[in-house]
Amino acid sequence: MFLALFGGDINLSGRLLAIGDIHGCRTALEKLLEAIAPTPDDIVVTLGDYVDRGPDSRGVIDTLIDLGRRTRLVGLLGNHEEMMLSVVREGESHHSWLRHGGVETLDSYGFDGDLDFLPAEHEAFFDSLGDYFEHGDYFFTHAAYDPDTPLEQQPADLLRWYSLTEGLPARHRSGKTAVVGHTANRDGEVLDIGHLLCIDTYCYGGGWLTAVDLGNRQYWQVSEAGVLR
Repeated sequence: MFLALFGGDINLSGRLLAIGDIHGCRTALEKLLEAIAPTPDDIVVTLGDYVDRGPDSRGVIDTLIDLGRRTRLVGLLGNHEEMMLSVVREGESHHSWLRHGGVETLDSYGFDGDLDFLPAEHEAFFDSLGDYFEHGDYFFTHAAYDPDTPLEQQPADLLRWYSLTEGLPARHRSGKTAVVGHTANRDGEVLDIGHLLCIDTYCYGGGWLTAVDLGNRQYWQVSEAGVLR
């Protein structure tokens, strides 16, 4: 099931898990899910950027839809989904999207020139994605946040586009720890500054796809070649 509760806490008897930017890396995602073995009681938060750059964006969406039938899946909207949907649904220029991985996404869908290429089930998945999610001592966004603004009032450009290379935000006014992606840590290591975790570890570029259990800070990492560490 997809959870559309992007503004408040929900009851949790299982684990609270997060998965970083997938970017079309279906093999890594499947191996990662085998390792973490989500249960129906777990909440799995995916931080966005499911499509573009990697080899199988369509397969990633299929895998996440299946995951949503087996656990409590919370999907966030990444800037790459935003770019794709602005082209597909709103007719905006395709040039920026194609430069940043859209070609690989189109190839995975067998694009034949018709922009109506998304299956209905995939459309529903993209419609289910939220801007942020919070639970307990944590909140989740794709990219970043304004530390002085309530989560429900955050500007979309910060949530989806801000790079941590431009500066690390202070602790959010809520006191909760942020879990984000978007800014690729090309050394494959998680960025942990106490009040913020960034778990984008550059899977499509030769790094790792990272998941974390926020209850005990256990990490799993898998390469696109399927190697677990």
